[in-house]
Amino acid sequence: MTDPAFLLDSNICIYMLKGRSGPLKRNVARQEAGSLAMSSITLAEIGVAYGDRVAEAEDLQALLVEVDVLPFDRRAAEAYAHLPFRRARFDRLIAAHASALGLTLVTNNERDFADIPGLTVENWALAR
Repeated sequence: MTDPAFLLDSNICIYMLKGRSGPLKRNVARQEAGSLAMSSITLAEIGVAYGDRVAEAEDLQALLVEVDVLPFDRRAAEAYAHLPFRRARFDRLIAAHASALGLTLVTNNERDFADIPGLTVENWALAR
């Protein structure tokens, strides 16, 4: 098992839960075990959709077996403080988390992160 290399944005996790995007499935399948992670911020954002049944949601629980959840820590909070302000706070928190850990952010909304210096972003949902 390897250390995480990729932090999955909320939209990518939702696509995985719903079985969308053939290119995404292929890209995920190519990765080594342990190389995919999500922020605890992403889990909170996704969890809102499940409400009280989050612990019983089999699809989410299966995803959590595949993808580690990383805690949003002091380093991530400090990175967030240095980002340009925008309304999409969840996106900014997730970007700060990826930046603080030196991980590549995998998203289908590349434009939302274009103004963040030094952040590496990949879109695995598109056919290339």
